[in-house]
Amino acid sequence: MKKSLAIAGLAIVQAVAAAAPGPDESFSQLAARYLDEISVHSPVAATALGDHRADGRLDDVDTAARERLRKAFIEYRETLAAIERGELSRANQVDAAILSNEIESTLFELDALEEWAWNPLYYVRLSGNAIYGLLSRDFAPLEERLDNAASRLEQLPRFFAQARDSLQPERVPKIHAETAIQQNRGLVTIIDSMIVPQLQELPPETAMRLEAAIATAREAIAEQQAWLEEELLPRANGDFRIGAELYDRKLAFALNSSLSRREIRTLAEREYEFVRNEMYEIAKQVYAEQHPYTAFPDSPDESYKQAIIRAALEKAYQQLPPRDEIVEIARQYLQQATDFVVAKNIVTMPEEPVEIIVMPEFQRGIALAYLSPPGPLDRDQKAFYAVAPLPADWTEAQIESFLREYNLYSIQSLTIHEAVPGHYLQLALSNRHPSALRSALWSGPFVEGWAVYAERVMIEAGYLDHDPLMRLINRKWYLRAITNAIIDSAIHVDGMSQEQAMKLMVEGGFQEEREAAGKWVRAQLSSTQLSTYFVGYQEHKALRTDVESAWADEFTPRRYHDQVLSYGSPPVRFVRALMLNQPIP
Repeated sequence: MKKSLAIAGLAIVQAVAAAAPGPDESFSQLAARYLDEISVHSPVAATALGDHRADGRLDDVDTAARERLRKAFIEYRETLAAIERGELSRANQVDAAILSNEIESTLFELDALEEWAWNPLYYVRLSGNAIYGLLSRDFAPLEERLDNAASRLEQLPRFFAQARDSLQPERVPKIHAETAIQQNRGLVTIIDSMIVPQLQELPPETAMRLEAAIATAREAIAEQQAWLEEELLPRANGDFRIGAELYDRKLAFALNSSLSRREIRTLAEREYEFVRNEMYEIAKQVYAEQHPYTAFPDSPDESYKQAIIRAALEKAYQQLPPRDEIVEIARQYLQQATDFVVAKNIVTMPEEPVEIIVMPEFQRGIALAYLSPPGPLDRDQKAFYAVAPLPADWTEAQIESFLREYNLYSIQSLTIHEAVPGHYLQLALSNRHPSALRSALWSGPFVEGWAVYAERVMIEAGYLDHDPLMRLINRKWYLRAITNAIIDSAIHVDGMSQEQAMKLMVEGGFQEEREAAGKWVRAQLSSTQLSTYFVGYQEHKALRTDVESAWADEFTPRRYHDQVLSYGSPPVRFVRALMLNQPIP
């Protein structure tokens, strides 16, 4: 009898063990649950991801919604902690580390950084993307997308009321309030340019509902605009500098790297000197072509180098784009860069569509351009290379400053960075990785670092036949990434003033006043993101050096680039581990 009970008990244990999922299956279930519940936590984020189940809903942004999000992410953390990481496949080890970083980052943002309480831009962008994300891509029939847009427009009064209740005006920095006022006005242009022209295409009943929703939205946007201008701005007295403790924690999440703030600063300052000397050597070549009898000193001081570099840059600044043709010129350079990549066999050229567009008004005021890829679940949709037009209120001097910075050589660097073989190409290839989680949680340093690396790859491959002016502009753009990293921490942690930042960018980095002034605004509005370009580039550069050494004669740029991008867009240290068969960090 005892033997029979023992056998029966063993059978039960074996059955339970057989039924219990293994570590990889448990993690796959958690990853699927995380992606599935994005539509619950943020319908707008789900739309961007390519999950269209909640396209008719607009996010809740009140205290209850934040508490639900906090509870969900604590549950994700506990479930992930119960999975033995060392028993996962190498691919899942990478994804588990990425998910863990995202969980902790989200909880940090909710409970420590608290941008929901002091950053009104969060609400402007969320409301703008709620409508823009439905209409910018043809992922569903137009009538269906407009019906969902109507639903979201109808919810704007509730959304803005929750935003006003969440924001604590005394904590809002003035620059954030001013930029929110500017961007909130742009919400109406989305309605006027993307919805109103479609009304005639709809059945009368559907059009009637949409017209009523538009009226509701206009009233809500106007009410929000009045609140921003009359209530928020006069009381906005917060400090845009987030301080050392918050900066260091946010930086660790943003980079997912072993580099600390101080290490980045030291590395950037060393690279700053090196690149300026590179620029001097290139500038001497340009200067000597114009003044062939120049005798350059053996040991020039910094002021002499500065003068020669500026003189050479002036030659590049003679090549200015017409102020109303920047988008068309970028389109021409995109084709030129694409042809070069194919001819030089640099990397696989994706076939996914990309379109150059004028940047929507609600997204202006932070950067000149950006690349907006389709979500990983909408991979057949277009990517958008968006370029901002010149502000209508700029003076002639400001316009000239901008065009000098974005001369014809610089627009080529910009197009390489944003499109080919930069962001568009990289994200199109990386999104082919089978892990939707990895695509959704892409690494900023990997993506931005790749784009900076792509600029250098094109120059070294002979883009524009090794034109020294193109090489000089390339180094200037890399110097911009370096100064980005320096001012990022210096402003938010060390109290760098506007004058100090401008001097570093204009005198040290050779930036024109409009570029530097815009970067000063951007640095105030964001933190840690400006470091991703430099840190990511350094990691990509070191990875290539090590793989090139490991592969020896088997190394080719095409093979290397294709393999790097085949892993998706995780932090570079994980790509290093996968490519060089090292332990997953």
